[in-house]
Amino acid sequence: MEKRITFSKWSVGILFAVPQLLLIFTFFYWPAGQAVFWSLTLQQPWGGGNIWVGLDNFKSIIANADYWNSITISITFAAISTGISMVGGLILAALTDRQLRGSKIYRVVLIWPYGIAAPAAAMAFRFILAPEAGLIAVVNQWWPGIWDPGLDGNAAMACIIAAFSWKYIAYSFIFFLAAFQAIPRSLIEAAAMDGSSVLRRFWDVQFPLITPTIFFLLVINITESFQDSFGIVDIMTSGGPHNSTNLMVYKIYSDGFKGLDFSGAAAQSIILMLLIVVLTIFQFRFIEKRVHYR
Repeated sequence: MEKRITFSKWSVGILFAVPQLLLIFTFFYWPAGQAVFWSLTLQQPWGGGNIWVGLDNFKSIIANADYWNSITISITFAAISTGISMVGGLILAALTDRQLRGSKIYRVVLIWPYGIAAPAAAMAFRFILAPEAGLIAVVNQWWPGIWDPGLDGNAAMACIIAAFSWKYIAYSFIFFLAAFQAIPRSLIEAAAMDGSSVLRRFWDVQFPLITPTIFFLLVINITESFQDSFGIVDIMTSGGPHNSTNLMVYKIYSDGFKGLDFSGAAAQSIILMLLIVVLTIFQFRFIEKRVHYR
């Protein structure tokens, strides 16, 4: 029988909940409320109070072509990096789940990248992908000028996608490996005794059983690609060249702290939050139907 803790006075329960409520209010509701207030006012860069402007900040942002470019490249970045992270993590987890020699070492090594901070990973990839001295420099020796992230926007985008995906492949790998190991071995052995190949067992037995994990990682990876890409962009490209990597989260920073447009940056943060909410609702509404929880 399930045991439940009860309190003689309702006030005791409230006292236990107060620390958690204070944390939520301090670190979520209060900053979110301030962002909404600033987005509806004109914040003076050197103090002096706020001027109520209603939705003018949002109208100004929507009419800005650079902001629409930022949305487009942010969605492109999220789609490609999420795809690479999840497919890479899935393949590595499927290979590591097999009882091969050295598989325990692989598990530890493949988890490490997620423990590295995004700016540190970005610094490493900046050297690795440098056109003059990195691994890709060999390509420039054969075809001079073909790889230059400092001038080519597509190359710069490829750099930040590579750094972000490398970090989140490890994140996806952890959950995929746990999902594979939760599958009863008797199911896989029964399929093998029926003559199913490795790929057939993966597609017919393992893949349907890990769809809850796939859905969870899809939601998390897309959300993090919008939020956790700031450090990588700041270190590797600073939004350039020609705004080709000026993702939404980095544009909020550059407009707010470099351009001193605090109200515009607050409005952009509200739009980014709404975009993530809409994408999450879309995934729960249309993709979750294909998830098998049993």
